[in-house]
Amino acid sequence: MIEGKLVRLRAPRAADLDAHVRWRNDPEVTHWATGGDPHFGPITRETMERFHESTLRQDPRIEATFTVDDLSDGRTIGTADYRDMDPFAGRVTVGIVIGERDRWGGGYGSEALRLLLGHLFGACRVRRVELDTWSGNERAIRAFHRIGFVEEGRRRASVRVGEEWYDRVMFGLLREEWAERGGTQQQPVGGAML
Repeated sequence: MIEGKLVRLRAPRAADLDAHVRWRNDPEVTHWATGGDPHFGPITRETMERFHESTLRQDPRIEATFTVDDLSDGRTIGTADYRDMDPFAGRVTVGIVIGERDRWGGGYGSEALRLLLGHLFGACRVRRVELDTWSGNERAIRAFHRIGFVEEGRRRASVRVGEEWYDRVMFGLLREEWAERGGTQQQPVGGAML
C-alpha cells in the first residue's frame, strides 16, 4: 500500500469489481480515458470478471494494477497501472483512470500518478516512464506536463473519437528529471531491484 495526502494505491480486491464495471460502461469515463476506444468499454460483467482475475495474477516484475482509494472516505475512485516493464532498458509504461467523475479535477489522479512514479523510480529502480493520451484530452496533457513529463512525439490522426481524428501524444519522464523536480522515491525493501 502506498499513501499520499489524498489517495492510497493498494492491491485490487474482488469487491472492486462493481466499480470497474460501472466505470468501463460510463461513456464519459471511456471518452476521456481512451477517446472512446471500444476495447475499453462498454464491457460485460463477465468480461470484466475475467480481466479482474488476470489482474490478480499479474507478475509485478512486468506489470501491476493498483486500486486508487480516496483517503477521506475510503471510496474506490480509480486505477493506476504499469505494464510492459523492460528491466534491461529500465523502461515502463503507466496509465491512470479516475472513474468517479465527482473526483475529476481535484488532484486525485495527479497524486495517484506521482505515487506510482515514486514507486517505480524508487522500489522498482526504473530509468524511464512512458505514457500517452489523445490530443483532445487537454486536462491530462496539462497534468502530465505539471508532473514533469516531456512530450516526445505524436502519431498524427491515429485516435478516432466519433467521426473526428486526434493525435496520439506520447510522453516520457526520466529518473533524473523526476529527482530534479523534487519527486520522492519509495526505496526498495532490503535493496531489492527488479
